[in-house]
Amino acid sequence: MHDVVIVGGGPAGLFLACELRLAGARPLVLERRAEPDPSDKAHGLTGQVVQLLDHRGLFTRCGGRDAPEPAPGFHFGGIPLPLHTLGADNPMHLLPIDQRELERVLTERAAELDAEIRRGWEVLSFRQDDEQVEVVARDADGNERTCTARYLVGCDGGGSLVRKQAGIAFPGSSDDHAVDRTALIAPGDGYRALPGGRVAIDGLGEIPAAFHRTERGVFTLLAHHPERMLISTTEWEEHPAGDAPGPGTPMTRAELEDSVARVLGVRLPLSPPAAGTPTLLRRMCGRNYRIADRYRVGRVFLAGDAAHVSHGPTLNTALHDAANLGWKLGAAVRRRAPEGLLDSYATERRACAERVLLHTRAGSALLSPGAEVDALRTLFTELLDRPENLHAVAALVAGSDVRYDMGEAHPAAPTGGFAPEFELTTTDGRTLRLAELLREAHPLLIDLTGTEALAAAMEPWRGQVHRVTATAKSAPAPALLIRPDGYVAWAGNTPTGLHAALTRWFAQT
Repeated sequence: MHDVVIVGGGPAGLFLACELRLAGARPLVLERRAEPDPSDKAHGLTGQVVQLLDHRGLFTRCGGRDAPEPAPGFHFGGIPLPLHTLGADNPMHLLPIDQRELERVLTERAAELDAEIRRGWEVLSFRQDDEQVEVVARDADGNERTCTARYLVGCDGGGSLVRKQAGIAFPGSSDDHAVDRTALIAPGDGYRALPGGRVAIDGLGEIPAAFHRTERGVFTLLAHHPERMLISTTEWEEHPAGDAPGPGTPMTRAELEDSVARVLGVRLPLSPPAAGTPTLLRRMCGRNYRIADRYRVGRVFLAGDAAHVSHGPTLNTALHDAANLGWKLGAAVRRRAPEGLLDSYATERRACAERVLLHTRAGSALLSPGAEVDALRTLFTELLDRPENLHAVAALVAGSDVRYDMGEAHPAAPTGGFAPEFELTTTDGRTLRLAELLREAHPLLIDLTGTEALAAAMEPWRGQVHRVTATAKSAPAPALLIRPDGYVAWAGNTPTGLHAALTRWFAQT
């Protein structure tokens, strides 16, 4: 029997497998595809998830350099966010990486951790009782096989079979008016890149190299690679859909050129990318905004797109789902889960999914056409001149504006948020970033008090929670208790406060 069967070998399933192995559990990943998905999907990670990957030592493996640095700018609904003006309070980080490459890195990491992944296995059904879950799947040879596990997690996307068979509703709304067309492609004649993140298009003039909103739609150009740019359009109800192929028909380069011409009012020839590079020609008709009404039914859980979908950074949210659920399931498998620990997964992560839906709906509204939206964008831009408003929007987009309920808080370091990065020097003379102490996903007590008062309080958890004594110039509190998913469970200097937090989140050894 396996500890956990994970249905779906995309980023959420692979990262969850890694987290479970770090937590001491034995996962089995069942992925329907025989080979990794070669198609282009997400093209980068944004916000707090970049720091999460840094915690696990995956930031540089995913193409980052040294350590994450705050991004000087980003956008909300196509409105520029001058994040450089926030200084040290800037919460936004960026990591350009194709989903294909992210899955490759996570697959390698899962193999290093000895997580079992079976490709070409399609899950057909499951049933559960008080002790286990029995999963029926068709293996790579077409034979029906049965696997048993203590828990099952559906990471099988927006059409999740696990969610449907568990009887979990998927309420929300759909917007059938928007049509998005996207390609990894190169602009042809009539296009020039300019300094300062702008481009010049013959017959149109200079426009931003990111989002350009017109009365007819939105044109986006992101120069991830000079010969393979991400070009997309969004059109609403009034676009001439009658001449366009149906949703099931593959999109063509000519179709995208026609869409660009409608949005910009001038024609921009598009050229195939350089030989041998991956291409993307994708049309998405309509948008879904949905959250599962439950994340858990007995021994069955949902994570990633199986739990929430939106026209936004769902991949960022999915990886945080995995980090949150991984250590909690690991504790349950090892019979070290305090009462209510597994239920806290849905409470915490559903709140984050609701914020993602809020900001993606608001961003889409700000990009839509109309004089009323023009006025709203003007007002919104004026409000962003105030640093507190800019920071609030940046935190919303970064996914750092939700704080989990952790109880007692320290005035200088409210609990429930993601641990702030800082440098510390341990008593054995090592100088480290906090992220370097979170590689193995252990519960961690950073003790900067210079006394042994907290050591006695954590004695019953000594074999489970790692205590690091150190000094630091810019620490947010005298001591920090950090959960494996990177969130601060307690901050302060009182043994009674530490004992209460340890009791709530971790079973005694």
